[in-house]
Amino acid sequence: MKKKLFYTLIFAIAAFSAVAQNKYTYPFQNPSLAIEKRVNDLLSKLTLQEKVSQMLNSTPAIERLGIPPYDWWNECLHGVARTSYHTTSYPQAIGMAATFDVKAMITMGDYTSDEGRAIHNESLRKKDYSRYTGLTYWTPNINIFRDPRWGRGQETYGEDPYLTGSLAKSFVEGLQGNNPKYLKAAACAKHYAIHSGPESSRHTFDVNITEHDLWDIYLKAFRELVVDAKVAGVMCAYNAYAGQPCCGSDKLMVNILRNQWHFTGYVTSDCGAIDDFYKTHKMFPDAESSATDAVLHGTDVECGNHTYKTLIQAVKDDKLTEKDIDISLKRLFTIRFRLGMFDPVSMVKYAQIPITDLESKPHQEHALKMAREAIVLIRNVNNTLPLNKNIKHIAVLGPNADNANTQLGNYNGQPSVVTTVLQGIKDKVKNAEVFYSRATDFVSTKPQDFSKLIDSIKNADVIIYVGGISPRLEGEEMKVSQPGFSGGDRTTIALPTVQTDFMKALKATGKPIVFVMMTGSAIAINWEEENIPGIINAWYGGEAAGTAVADVLFGDYNPAGRLPVTFYKSDSDLPSFDDYSMQNRTYRYFKGVPLYPFGFGMSYTNFTYGKLKLSKTKIGKNESVNAEVTVTNSGKIAGDEVVQLYITHLKAGTDVPLYSLKGFKRVHIGAGTSEKVRFNISPEMLKLVNENGESVLDSGDIKISVSGSLPSERSIELGAAKPAEAILSIK
Repeated sequence: MKKKLFYTLIFAIAAFSAVAQNKYTYPFQNPSLAIEKRVNDLLSKLTLQEKVSQMLNSTPAIERLGIPPYDWWNECLHGVARTSYHTTSYPQAIGMAATFDVKAMITMGDYTSDEGRAIHNESLRKKDYSRYTGLTYWTPNINIFRDPRWGRGQETYGEDPYLTGSLAKSFVEGLQGNNPKYLKAAACAKHYAIHSGPESSRHTFDVNITEHDLWDIYLKAFRELVVDAKVAGVMCAYNAYAGQPCCGSDKLMVNILRNQWHFTGYVTSDCGAIDDFYKTHKMFPDAESSATDAVLHGTDVECGNHTYKTLIQAVKDDKLTEKDIDISLKRLFTIRFRLGMFDPVSMVKYAQIPITDLESKPHQEHALKMAREAIVLIRNVNNTLPLNKNIKHIAVLGPNADNANTQLGNYNGQPSVVTTVLQGIKDKVKNAEVFYSRATDFVSTKPQDFSKLIDSIKNADVIIYVGGISPRLEGEEMKVSQPGFSGGDRTTIALPTVQTDFMKALKATGKPIVFVMMTGSAIAINWEEENIPGIINAWYGGEAAGTAVADVLFGDYNPAGRLPVTFYKSDSDLPSFDDYSMQNRTYRYFKGVPLYPFGFGMSYTNFTYGKLKLSKTKIGKNESVNAEVTVTNSGKIAGDEVVQLYITHLKAGTDVPLYSLKGFKRVHIGAGTSEKVRFNISPEMLKLVNENGESVLDSGDIKISVSGSLPSERSIELGAAKPAEAILSIK
């Protein structure tokens, strides 16, 4: 009887399965099948022409199979971008890097994909398949910000490979979600690789660097995303490397990405990069040979609309086979299946996110949180800041004081409301009389007479000048030619002269002055450092930047942002812009004295560091060690401290970094209280990259430093706490 019941149950399940499968015209439509089987079934039904059409970023529908159109191109650098919907705008990437907050990055990625999914779901409902409605986001930009003149450096997480990898990994984890079957959205690590300006030559330059710099600097964050974060996509760069376009590089695309790192996701070209193979790099005679080379090197999508169309003829000419095309198609459709694009909405929880999630209250609150956390207090002589809320007369001046466009950076969305600094101050001190004037342009070629304006603010109790630069001056391949700026890049790192001249005129009034700087890159403000008592860097802070700045100015938020880049004193500190060697670049190799060091930032309270305790002072090459330090808030108000761990190998060598960031934690410490902060230091963290690009750990002494800034003499001179240090010996 039991055996009969068992067989009856088996037959019932089989029958149910058969009925279920009969609901689908084709096996690839059946969500109960493995993705690999579904993809193989779909490919078996496509013609060569249909396959090639799916390898452009804008793909047409395949109506006979029920495959809708899809555009791979979408952006979410600091919130969903370039859409017709209003979306939450977080600080520009360089500002988010200044938070040194991995948890906030995870949340930001999660909230961003909420909004991306909401737009995608609503677009499907409306049968809108246009660009910027898809779920494949070409973010984050993890190129190293090696030179402050690069206009796109604002899109990165700064100059340090460890910080970049840590923050990018957190963002990708938040964006892609943790569902075992479905991707919430697909992130893309760009621009692979060795790509950071100049913008004017990005389509032509051929980078040749040492194996040390390649592995020590340029590839570290990419490896973090590919190997550890399992990023879904990679974008190959415009430039060439070692005589081959990046999208057709034997070393980058085949040997490293696919063979060493075992990347199984998809690769897209940067937009027009395959055209560059033969048009600007001139390494191939025509479009057909260029497209062939890119595909054989693993570039699956051409962002473009021309070169990959020649793949049909390339197959006919035996330059590659249809099976070569299939390799790319499998990767591409695997991503789309993992995004749940061919499954019922009821099966994919992400497909149920409603349009009402756009600009939700938690998202807006998080934009404000990150804008606050990003603000770096650079200078505060005689406790100029915070300002007293009972001030009666305030002059708010400058080209960024009431400039929403600056705050939103580039690759940005359009929120419903952007609070400028002017509005934030008015909201904060409602009983004060606030005088506003743009006062100056960002740059000027003519001498300015400020006397009339100075006379207008003679009753001001405090002057707040909101200047800096703008994403309309620095950015991607821009048609800009003004003093200090060219084609999207900067020709000097100095603050434009007209702004310094104006602040000199303001100083002559004898009134307290606060300089609020907005920028996406390091600015040399030497005169201001000597003469302006209060300076904060607000970056391009997103929709809530004005509220965040006002909170800091008037003491409702205690700033704790840290610089993710070195602020140099002058252009003479910098090597040639087109020199990709890391010698004398970034805090790791710069031998001069910076204006403001990497990792620097002040607070309205004071922190002190106790003795650094190591669980062992001598270890073998395969051993880990624990580090612990007690951090005390010795001031009168609570605040965050960004505790940073650096290592210094006490050995000579041109390729040995002066310092290397290997850990950081943002912790909140109450007034008069202490926190124990712990780090685990693994053998991998102690390794150096040798001249062959290999990570090795030699015997010798290593200095471990834990502090709230780069543990340098300049940091201490500027007011940073003395670091806690200990020597670790490697046997």
